[in-house]
Amino acid sequence: METRNSNYKWLALALLWVAFFLQQGTRQVFSATLSSIQGSLAVTPAQIGLVATIFTFAYGLSVPFAGVAADLLNRKWMVVSGVFVFCLGIFASGFVSALGLLIVTYGLLNGFGQSFYYPSATSIISQLHKETRATALSILQMGLYTGIIGCSAAAGFLAESGTDGWRTAFRIFGGIGILWAVALVFLLKDTRPAKAQPQSLGDNTAAVPERKASLGEAFGVFISNPAAVMLAVGLGMMIYVDVGFKTWMPNHLQDTFQLAKGPAALNAVLWHYLGAFVGVTLGGRISDQLVAKRPSVRMETNILGLACAVPFIVWMAYAPSLIACCVAMALFGVFRGVYDSNLMASLFDIIPQRYHASGAGIMLCFGFVFGSTSPTVLGILKERFSSATGLASLAAFYLAGAAVIFLARRVFFCRKKVA
Repeated sequence: METRNSNYKWLALALLWVAFFLQQGTRQVFSATLSSIQGSLAVTPAQIGLVATIFTFAYGLSVPFAGVAADLLNRKWMVVSGVFVFCLGIFASGFVSALGLLIVTYGLLNGFGQSFYYPSATSIISQLHKETRATALSILQMGLYTGIIGCSAAAGFLAESGTDGWRTAFRIFGGIGILWAVALVFLLKDTRPAKAQPQSLGDNTAAVPERKASLGEAFGVFISNPAAVMLAVGLGMMIYVDVGFKTWMPNHLQDTFQLAKGPAALNAVLWHYLGAFVGVTLGGRISDQLVAKRPSVRMETNILGLACAVPFIVWMAYAPSLIACCVAMALFGVFRGVYDSNLMASLFDIIPQRYHASGAGIMLCFGFVFGSTSPTVLGILKERFSSATGLASLAAFYLAGAAVIFLARRVFFCRKKVA
């Protein structure tokens, strides 16, 4: 039985990895084909940036409710329904004829569906991988990198195939995702949340009745933990950078180095996420090895990743050549990966297990609502100044995120640590 459970935890991780690949990869289809969509629908940079802003805002607004629902309902079906809904939104985006319709399909339907996935998936993985939590979550994070690279490259080249090439990209990846949701129905098991541990009452041992957390209770636990709040602020800074970078970098490479759509879409993510592969692998393994002796190491890994990425963001924005820009993106990616490796593991260290999914949802809510402004702001900066100015401004947000998490580690961590 123990061997079967051990084997299943890796199978579950593989199934959720593919779903995460699709979740993150289908997001990047929009950025990789942005200039084609802009031309086809005849909209301005600020207007096309608004689509990404609405998607990110919709995701951020609904994810805390998805997190609490994951603690209250069946996490398997939260994952399955989430994958189906957001892939349906992606698929439908390939048929739109106006900006307003794209906002509904990609912005609202896609954003709402994607919010179902991450809190439930990370909660399941956290429960199954108690001793290998950061490593397992780091492997999951690689699904993000692989999905963005693969889908971005494919979508960019499809966009060059003709006027409606961008529509084909949405239809293909949306259709694949719908099929994967069906596969998850049969392959993913119903992993129920762990029950509360028995407590000793004198000479007797009594089991504490399992009680589900309400949204108000989960929010109260989260907001009363200053370290958790600061981690959420740090995530908001990181998401602002991430969404702005992924939305506008392909366009920046087209404008600055005269790359075609396919090569621009590939180079905008390939080097960055290859670097992130290295960072997330090292960060997860090292923190797992050190956490028993140094409980604060996961937050310290977050700080290191954000702070060390700052100069490479500026270099990336103003690089004089494509090679220099790609090197800067790769080094930015290494340290972004270091941060990502302990993104949720840091939060799960400081809040009780019964609030893991809801806590992740609340944290993601703040991060994505705050970060949702980035694509529109960078679109405005591109119109008034240049894309390089907008991308360089992202460095300030990484620096601010590192400072906030440093304060959380310095002031609150030790007394908020949950055994």
